[in-house]
Amino acid sequence: MSTNSPETQRLLDQAKQGESSAVDQLLDHHRTSLRRMIDLRLDPALARRVDASDIVQDVLLEASKRLADYVKNPAMPFHLWLRHIAKDHIIDMHRKHRLAQRRSIDKEQSIRPALADQSSMDLAAQFIDQELTPASAAIRQELQRRLEGAVAEMDEDDREMILMRHFEQLSNQEVATELGLSEAAASMRYLRAIRRLRTLLAGEK
Repeated sequence: MSTNSPETQRLLDQAKQGESSAVDQLLDHHRTSLRRMIDLRLDPALARRVDASDIVQDVLLEASKRLADYVKNPAMPFHLWLRHIAKDHIIDMHRKHRLAQRRSIDKEQSIRPALADQSSMDLAAQFIDQELTPASAAIRQELQRRLEGAVAEMDEDDREMILMRHFEQLSNQEVATELGLSEAAASMRYLRAIRRLRTLLAGEK
């Protein structure tokens, strides 16, 4: 099972001793990675209507309220525990807004800014053309378009694997813990997802 980083564990130990400043530091330490996880999974059309920062705040608030229970029985690393809370909030947000406003939301153009960073461009370039480097704006835009399309076409299991490994940069061990798999099974599922992504980016079916 994966473990907490030394800094996270230090802050958890201090929080367990009742140090309120440690709780604030702990939550702030994970704010950026939590925001990235939410950005990757929030429906692009819904993201125009809902501020992801508000979801982050709600998740951290709930985590703060439940932290005493977590430190008594830390069944998983802290950042994975935060992900579980965040996933529940994202599901609730989609249910509340998308079902209530389906028509107006579905008319908006879908863009996923969280897939537009340099790491995603490099990932797409690996499978599209070994000679291609994402230097110009036009090339970057094309790579982003093709990567978004390929990720959208993947089934849920493969897409989630790509998001966790490449965009959240979770280790294979962390992914295995998150999905309740052995490390070998998580590795095989990752290889399957990569093969599927390569096929889609190459324009094959």
